[in-house]
Amino acid sequence: MSLGQELAPHLPFLRRYARALTGSQKEGDTYVRATLEAIIAAPGDFPRDVDPRLGLYRTFQAIWQSSSVDTGIDGGQEASGGGEAIAQARLARITPRSRQALLLTAMEGFTTEDTAYLMDSDVDEVDTLVADALAEIERQTRAEVLIIEDEPIIAMDLETIVRDLGHGVTGVAVTRDEAVSQAMARRPGLVLADIQLADDSSGIDAVKDILAQFEVPVIFITAFPERLLTGERPEPTFLITKPFQRSTVKAAIAQALFFDGATVPA
Repeated sequence: MSLGQELAPHLPFLRRYARALTGSQKEGDTYVRATLEAIIAAPGDFPRDVDPRLGLYRTFQAIWQSSSVDTGIDGGQEASGGGEAIAQARLARITPRSRQALLLTAMEGFTTEDTAYLMDSDVDEVDTLVADALAEIERQTRAEVLIIEDEPIIAMDLETIVRDLGHGVTGVAVTRDEAVSQAMARRPGLVLADIQLADDSSGIDAVKDILAQFEVPVIFITAFPERLLTGERPEPTFLITKPFQRSTVKAAIAQALFFDGATVPA
């Protein structure tokens, strides 16, 4: 099997990580593209003594670490503004390494040991970085959350996670129409949305209806992430796979609000 064939299954998830890290599909894909170009240019430098996924993310991390978060990298960065500008205001309060450690462990599912390898660090530092990231982001961001989920146990679990983080819950909707109605009645600062809803309606369509009325960060939760990670259309910046860990949801909420203007501290 060629190196390209080994890496292909992991690319959608690397793109997910890059989007979550940068808050932008375009900028995230720029970093992923630079990663692949580096591998093609020097295939002999690709780490072959580890799992291909680890090697891929390690190469990405090297590209990210060698580039400036403030100015981006050459060849396709979007102009500063919106979520990116908001994130820059917060970067003074939380280091990029802390956010990387949090996303790699909580969202991408790497062990602490693997994360230490990816970040050229050690286990103790990774533990400290993750703790610092959670504490700092949670302190900075507070929002009212709409949960769109038709499975009662999962909805209750999500509501508990949201409240434990100090956020409020505007409501729990189980259908598309109910979700839109609740969003219009009480505007949320964040939406957590399942894909398949109780009446066979779509959480994606519910979110589209809501976004047609006002902007709000969205985290999709699905048992079939590959259906959205196709690269053929705009993809959700924040995507959680079912079954999920509580830490994964916490990390996604923190990062989604990190880029949201409504939660910028005064």
